[in-house]
Amino acid sequence: MHKAGFVNIIGNPNVGKSTLMNALVGEKLSIITSKAQTTRHRIMGIVNGRTSKSHQACLDGRAPEAEGVANGEDFQIVYTDTPGIVNPHYKLHEQMMGFVGSALQDADLFLLVTEMGETLKNNAVLERVVASDVPVILVVNKIDLSSQDVVAERLAYWQQQIPRAFVVPCSATEGFNVDTIFDKILELLPENPPYFPKDELTDRSMRFFVSEIIREKLLLYYQKEIPYSCEVGVEAYEEGDGMDTIRAVIYVERDSQKAIIIGHKGMSIKKVGVEARKDIEEFTGKKCFLNLYVKVMKDWRNNDRALHQFGYDTWQER
Repeated sequence: MHKAGFVNIIGNPNVGKSTLMNALVGEKLSIITSKAQTTRHRIMGIVNGRTSKSHQACLDGRAPEAEGVANGEDFQIVYTDTPGIVNPHYKLHEQMMGFVGSALQDADLFLLVTEMGETLKNNAVLERVVASDVPVILVVNKIDLSSQDVVAERLAYWQQQIPRAFVVPCSATEGFNVDTIFDKILELLPENPPYFPKDELTDRSMRFFVSEIIREKLLLYYQKEIPYSCEVGVEAYEEGDGMDTIRAVIYVERDSQKAIIIGHKGMSIKKVGVEARKDIEEFTGKKCFLNLYVKVMKDWRNNDRALHQFGYDTWQER
């Protein structure tokens, strides 16, 4: 017996969807910051293995006989992280919600991620999840920031709202109950052959992850509207035996934003490049030479051609 399915992660901005997916996959595939709308694309992470009493043992690639891991059927879990649910103000937001819409259509299992204080009220996407017949694991995340009484109240609230859901408290940053979520996913996963080759980790290219790593640094080091006005494109990626050479462009909407990104005597963009290079080298396992440039592309967030160039309409092809 082989189990396989799409486990699609849905929720509002900044509730910890990306942190949870990275914990479940065992790799940092989605960028993480404290800012809302960090995730703009639908990002896939694939986990293959055998059913096990130990999620970490599967992630570590230990043999079924090791560490008390039970023999069992093969599985392939295809996680997809999605953008946080927003009311569109730009065509970019519309495309982001297109990724969410596609995730609502092809899910075998929903991971509906909430945080303390959230409700179901006036959220059309969450209401579609509730109305569907797809199994739901509802994750109440960030419980480490609240008292036990408050957590118990929120768990009861969500169980009442979605009686058929498996409601679980979680702290994705602390790893609390991640194994419980993983075990429940395996229980609910349907019987299917694998959808992807067993040695694949994601459907995204290395260029995509390089652009995301750079964009993460923009979110971390710049304030207010600046990082949201930026997009990153990798123009060249040359692989070498000991070092990769990468040329990437940071696109902004106005000349004033370009000046802020570059900074006094180029110090700001140099900091972005240094920090991005460290993460790229950790991700690829190789040294890299990173060239960063800044260009102005006026109103790219409302430009269909630019959005196509940056891959924001690929959900229509799924």
